[in-house]
Amino acid sequence: MSSGPLSGRRVVTTRDERGRLDSLLAMAGADVVHVPLIVVEDAPDGGRALASAVADLGSFAWLVVTSRHGARRVGAVAARYPSVNLAVVGTGTARELAELTGRHPAVVPDRQTAAALVDALPKASDGGRRVLIVQADRADEAVASGLRARGFEVTTVDGYSTRLRTPSGAERLAALGADAVTFASGSAAISWVDAFGAVAPPVVVAIGPTTRAAAVAAGLVVTHVASEHSIEGLVDEVTSVLGPRP
Repeated sequence: MSSGPLSGRRVVTTRDERGRLDSLLAMAGADVVHVPLIVVEDAPDGGRALASAVADLGSFAWLVVTSRHGARRVGAVAARYPSVNLAVVGTGTARELAELTGRHPAVVPDRQTAAALVDALPKASDGGRRVLIVQADRADEAVASGLRARGFEVTTVDGYSTRLRTPSGAERLAALGADAVTFASGSAAISWVDAFGAVAPPVVVAIGPTTRAAAVAAGLVVTHVASEHSIEGLVDEVTSVLGPRP
């Protein structure tokens, strides 16, 4: 039997692919059940709108990326425009974008929320008002509307699309028999409700308030929200709530 603070505990992860969350939970001793609930694909137009937007990237003062999927789709182009400031939501996205561009984003808010990102950007100036936001087709407009309210000239583009995934029968059984389920995005929480209804393991942990709000709006009871809105914070919250099975 594995050892660690989550030894004997089964925890469900719901991101589209295995990654750091799964690894950290496993290192803590958890039996990790990965049930992807969203599928990430290119935008319906095949990426033409994104290509058009980034072709003019040099005219923007800021490039805002809200996920690692967006980072993967614009990182190579952003590397050619070192004068464009980078801002991201999330430390994982920051790492991804830094690897692709060769420089660390200028803005990575401590709280990984749209509101924190909006507040973290410097005041809009005459020479730095234009912002390009690369996001998912299902993304809400919190970042865009917040920056516009602060005086920025904002252009948004769908860098990719997400669709809900229906889990298999075996995945359903494993998930519903778990001690906890984690959600790192609102779209995954919505997909859970689409697949399972309001039924869930006894512990439901959201990475932050935006994800919690999406889950609650869909009809899911969220029992805990990570104090630090990051993958590490999500693991810490699960560990604090569950601990090893007696």
